[in-house]
Amino acid sequence: MDIAGFLSEPLGYAFIQRGMLALVLVGGVSALVGCFVVVRGMSFFGDALAHSILPGVALSYSLSGGYVASNLFLGGLGAGVVSAVVIAWLARNQELKEDSAIAIVFVTMFALGIAIIGTQSSYAVDLTHILFGSINGIGQDDLINMTAMAAIVLLVILLFYKEFLLVSFDLSLAHSLKLPVQHLNILLLVLIAVTIVASMQAVGIALMLALLTTPAATARLLVNRLHHMILIAILIGIVGGVVGFYASYYLDIPSGACIVLTLSALFGLVYALKSGFSLLQERG
Repeated sequence: MDIAGFLSEPLGYAFIQRGMLALVLVGGVSALVGCFVVVRGMSFFGDALAHSILPGVALSYSLSGGYVASNLFLGGLGAGVVSAVVIAWLARNQELKEDSAIAIVFVTMFALGIAIIGTQSSYAVDLTHILFGSINGIGQDDLINMTAMAAIVLLVILLFYKEFLLVSFDLSLAHSLKLPVQHLNILLLVLIAVTIVASMQAVGIALMLALLTTPAATARLLVNRLHHMILIAILIGIVGGVVGFYASYYLDIPSGACIVLTLSALFGLVYALKSGFSLLQERG
């Protein structure tokens, strides 16, 4: 098979075309938001929030009578936003450290989700797709929802980029300029929640952290400036997602896992090359 045939064969199916478009969207927007997650050391929060959307997804699934559709996005978004706001509220006056607040909300919401799932007589197949992703199951409505959420996240970051930059790198200056730091933190947490919900069907709740942090961490190995880091992370997120998707098609491996492994391989390659280059400089 020639290269053109290799690339075009999967795209002959409409559901794969939708999946590819979804990967471009969620790969890009997850990498964008992930840059703020990485530079602020919020990876634990991202993982916790990804699991905290489970009760919203499970409740939507239950109320719809076991029908997996766009209402899962609404349920997941609601649970994610509530979790983000509760974490910010608990940690607002430093009486409770943020990591403790995250852990409490994380385990509570995840346990609630499991409890709701346990009330259903048949849930294994559909909710397995939510936990581990089902890129081939993305419908037209799902793609529209992803596009809308990605557009909202992009617009908000464009509008508040300077403020997010200050809060991320110079908190003292942000306070001296009387920026609404607490509100900006909550807004960022909500953006992370929206990004996670937009991406959950691509790689699933269980693997979402990789899509959020691995491209950004890889980009940070290469550059120091945030805007350069964002551009490279978005490129890595999109390329890694597409390459992983092709690999899953031809190797018959679950798409979410294959995408995550591809992103991890890119990180490992960049890390090894940078380490080798640094070693050569030291010897030189």
